[in-house]
Amino acid sequence: MLRRKTKRVAGYLLLAVFILLIGTPAFSADYANPQLLVTPADVEKNAGTWIVLDCRDVKTVADKKTGAALQGYSDGHIPGAVNLGGDCSKVLRTKEDDTVFKDTKKYEQILGDAGISDGNTVVVYGDIPRITNATVGFWILEYLGQKDVRFLNGGIKAWEDAGKKLDTAETKLPPKHYMVHIVRSRIATTEEVLQIAKGEVRDPQIVDARTPAEYAGTDVRAKRGGHIPHCVSNVSHTELYDKATGKIKPMDDLEKLFGKLNKNERAIPHCQTGTRSTLTYLAFRLMGFKDPANYDDSWIIWGNRDDTPIEK
Repeated sequence: MLRRKTKRVAGYLLLAVFILLIGTPAFSADYANPQLLVTPADVEKNAGTWIVLDCRDVKTVADKKTGAALQGYSDGHIPGAVNLGGDCSKVLRTKEDDTVFKDTKKYEQILGDAGISDGNTVVVYGDIPRITNATVGFWILEYLGQKDVRFLNGGIKAWEDAGKKLDTAETKLPPKHYMVHIVRSRIATTEEVLQIAKGEVRDPQIVDARTPAEYAGTDVRAKRGGHIPHCVSNVSHTELYDKATGKIKPMDDLEKLFGKLNKNERAIPHCQTGTRSTLTYLAFRLMGFKDPANYDDSWIIWGNRDDTPIEK
C-alpha cells in the first residue's frame, strides 16, 4: 500500500513539473554583442570617462516628412555631450568620391577638435525621428577604427524618460590627437556588389533596407527603380526599432527578421543613400554577424548607373 501511494505521489509530481514547464515561456535570447547598447544609467555611471556624442543638428529644424519641430543640441542635450557642429550624417558624410572616404585627415581634425581620441569609448545618440543620424555616426566611427563605439538605446527620449536633466550649455572638451585606422571590411563598394549581382561571388548576402515599394520598383527614387539581383532579404529599417520609444527591438524580434541569414558570411545592407542601412548594420552587429558592411553608395548610385543590373 505504501509503495502504491509513493508511486502515485511521484506521478503527480512529474505531472506538475510537466505542466509547469509547458506553461512557462522560454527565456528570451540576448544579443550576441549586448555591450553595444547602453542605457542612461550606464552613461551617467561613466560620465567623465566615456565621450557622449550628440548626433542631432545644433538648432531646431523642421522634420522633412511632418514639418514638426525637432529640437537640436542647443535646445537641450545630455550633460557633457559634445556635438560636431551638425548632425552626424552630414558632418561625417562628406566624401571625395562615390565609393570610399579617402580624406582621413579631415576626420582626424573633426573628431580631434571635438575632444575625441581613437582610444575613447564613444556613445552616440539621437532622437526617434532622426535615429539614423546616430546609426550613421556609429557605423562611420567603426569604419574609422574607433576602439569602442556604443549606442544609447532610445536616445534622448530614454534619457528624459529616466527623469534625467538636460543641459543647454555647449560642452567644449580639450582637443585630442585622433588617429584613423580604416577598417575596409566595414564598407562595401559598388564594384563588390556588382560582382554579387552578376553571380560572380555567391557568399556575400545583400540586404535591402528600403521600403517594399522601393524594392518592387513602384517607388522610384533614381533613374531606374527595382532592386539588386541576388538580394536575399528586404526588411525596411523601420522594422528594427520601436517607433514609440526609439529602442532597438530585442534579439528575438531581430531573429524573426534576419534569422535565415548566415551570420558567418558577409552581410551587406543598403538603402537609397546608405543612411537607413546603417541601422541594419547596427542590428547585424548586435546579432553577432561576423562581417557586416554598409553599402554606402546604395541605390542613388546603383539606380543611376547604366551598367548595373536590376530586378523588379
